[in-house]
Amino acid sequence: MSLTDELLRPLPAAQPLITHYDDQLGSRVELSVATTANWAAKTANWLTEEFDVEPGDAVAVQLPAHWQTVGVLLGAWWCGARVVSEGAGARVAFVGPDDPEPTGAAATAVVTLDPMGRGLAEPPGGGAFDYLTESRLAGDQYRPLFPIPGTTAALFESTVDEVLAEARARAAKLGLTAADRVLSTRDWSGPEGILDGLLVPLAAGAHLVHISNADPAKLAARRDAERTTADLPA
Repeated sequence: MSLTDELLRPLPAAQPLITHYDDQLGSRVELSVATTANWAAKTANWLTEEFDVEPGDAVAVQLPAHWQTVGVLLGAWWCGARVVSEGAGARVAFVGPDDPEPTGAAATAVVTLDPMGRGLAEPPGGGAFDYLTESRLAGDQYRPLFPIPGTTAALFESTVDEVLAEARARAAKLGLTAADRVLSTRDWSGPEGILDGLLVPLAAGAHLVHISNADPAKLAARRDAERTTADLPA
């Protein structure tokens, strides 16, 4: 069972999963479990059909904490990819719109991080791919050809089973449950950032309210508006 299956399968499809604010842009986007799964399925199908990504293949995710990054990560894990941060040797590297430099990966996918989910205004140069525009054409459902073993590397050198166990243990230590709405301003860089900033609330079944480019003066208002019950440690 893939890490994505383990995280999303127990959750009601209509349940809100992530609300993403960008205080610099003044944007707010809320995704349900079903919508998030749809993005992840399109990503997984695109990775397998376009780039032949197989379980254990490295996929580099060089993106900030963002609702589109959730779709990239969950899609990569759904098809059994090993998420890393360095492009060298990776099958695909996902980069932001301001970082279309050579990544060292076999292919580069540019993610616009546009709050409305729009693709690039112009095709990227250097043979890179426009992730949002191209993956949108992929299938809405994903079924791997074979089950993903729990021993498959999922996050750097940690396996699916190890990542899931660690995320659940950290969620339990923080006392998080599916009833919580968790506010976070954490970056998702490296395995620790991804674990604590994203996987811990998902493993608890909680609703994550993530704020990028957070304005400290607005945090109290965000807590009130979103009725958050817990903060992730900075």
